[in-house]
Amino acid sequence: MRVTIVPEKIKLNTEYITMGQFLKLADVIQTGGMAKWFLSEHEVVINGEQDQRRGRKLRAGDKVQIAGFGEFVITE
Repeated sequence: MRVTIVPEKIKLNTEYITMGQFLKLADVIQTGGMAKWFLSEHEVVINGEQDQRRGRKLRAGDKVQIAGFGEFVITE
């Protein structure tokens, strides 16, 4: 049996969103203040590269993978 994971789509109303804002919007964290701690404790991969920067700008087309939380695609 083959399981296909379909990434959850996160829609932007702006040109970009920061990683900290994204984590809250995607319901991964409860408050923006948790972002720094979360990124230090969990592996986050953006477009195939590990990145732990809270201020990283995510734009439409970016793919975010968070171990234990799933995959997300940023859309317009």
